[in-house]
Amino acid sequence: MFIETEGTPNPATLKFLPGRDVMGLSTADFASAATAGRSKLATALFALPGVARVFLGGDFITVTKDDETGWAALKPQVLGAVMDHFVAGLPVIEGAEAEMVEDVAPEDAEIVAQIKELLDTRVRPAVAGDGGDIVFRGYRDGVVKLHMQGACSGCPSSSATLKHGIENMLRHYVPEVQGVEQVSA
Repeated sequence: MFIETEGTPNPATLKFLPGRDVMGLSTADFASAATAGRSKLATALFALPGVARVFLGGDFITVTKDDETGWAALKPQVLGAVMDHFVAGLPVIEGAEAEMVEDVAPEDAEIVAQIKELLDTRVRPAVAGDGGDIVFRGYRDGVVKLHMQGACSGCPSSSATLKHGIENMLRHYVPEVQGVEQVSA
């Protein structure tokens, strides 16, 4: 099994591509070992010293390290854990994730549909290329609420991407959008 690695805009995060499906059409973001119980892969990665966050994407895994750990020591350990997991044929995730409630007024359903389509077709593919994801969390009074995951979470350029890239695009295509706000969950 050959696993490719790629850098991301976040210097603390690397993207690992195992050459096979990881999560398919869904994603899973684990901000700590305590939240990783549903995934044996994420649990194995958090067992490595220096792993601070794990994100499972469609066909990739991003791992964020802490400030004290160097990639020279951690990268081979991550590669080994990912390889061991897939060679053993273990499931990536077990059980269903709790459904997130979106903060949306019923009268805004048409606007929200436009926002979600733009996010799904123009934003999420680009962000996945950088090892992350952006998830819609709500729309109220002209403000779109988004949650950043994976390499995007904690990335130094994520605020600029959110404000200058995503907000400008949404405002251009959906005049009702007045702003974009990052939310933690």
